[in-house]
Amino acid sequence: MSNQSQEFVPRIEDRSLSMPALVELLRAVLDRGAQFRFEAPGFSMSPFIQDGDTITVAPLAGASPRRGDMVAFLRPDSGKVVVHRVVGKQDGAFLIQGDNAEETDGPVLAASILGRVTEVKRDGSPIRLGLGPERYIIAGLSRWGLLRPLLLWGWPLVRPIVRRLSP
Repeated sequence: MSNQSQEFVPRIEDRSLSMPALVELLRAVLDRGAQFRFEAPGFSMSPFIQDGDTITVAPLAGASPRRGDMVAFLRPDSGKVVVHRVVGKQDGAFLIQGDNAEETDGPVLAASILGRVTEVKRDGSPIRLGLGPERYIIAGLSRWGLLRPLLLWGWPLVRPIVRRLSP
């Protein structure tokens, strides 16, 4: 069996894991070359990832995350697992920010990045918006503080188009 077909999918009942246990489990699964799938909590990546969407995180396999990639990382101030987007680099560290957040999470060292988001599913259907080439534009708009206002005012106009394009 190839590493790409291996994955660990925690059930809804498994959501009661403590944060240290989740971090340990996530690291163990990714270190084995398998993917880790879980349900997203919160709205910091909205509208590209919404509360309850299923996220698949794959190991980095020695590759460095690139600007625009969504990554799972350990937040430096709390040690919590967070999924946000790489919006730049600064002094050898990554600048990571939620698409629906006003500020970056601060500089994040490469050792704190656990894996890259490779798939998002909403109600069982894949969501591609935010994972393709547009991720570079999203990262730039986010870094410059323009994504939130654009989504606030423009999303109601764009939403019907996105729904038609989604499978």
